[in-house]
Amino acid sequence: MIDFSNDSVFKLKKVDSTKFDSEMSNILIDDEHVVGCYQDVRDHVVFTNKRVIAVNVQGITGKKRDYTMLPYSKITAYSIETAGTFDIESELDLFYSGVGRVRFEFRGSSDILEIGRIIARYALK
Repeated sequence: MIDFSNDSVFKLKKVDSTKFDSEMSNILIDDEHVVGCYQDVRDHVVFTNKRVIAVNVQGITGKKRDYTMLPYSKITAYSIETAGTFDIESELDLFYSGVGRVRFEFRGSSDILEIGRIIARYALK
């Protein structure tokens, strides 16, 4: 499992949502679909209509991967922080009972408000 006790896990940038289709095809369930993908250098986060999938790419070759599943149904609270003039990173904090806070940082022009709407759409059902 990814160590979420660090200040933040990823510094993410939006990528084409089809980039990880082949990788996700073995993980997603029948009625689940990808709604957004974000990546840093090697690691990535995939938002689906059911959960957040954080992928930690490990090793020199990157063949070993850790998949951490964070279901929206288990979120107890969440927070989004938009980028400012000098602080160009935005942040998403998800709070899970038993896990605590999970923080994702987004670089550049990532639309953190859209990410917040995704979380709200599926977590507040």
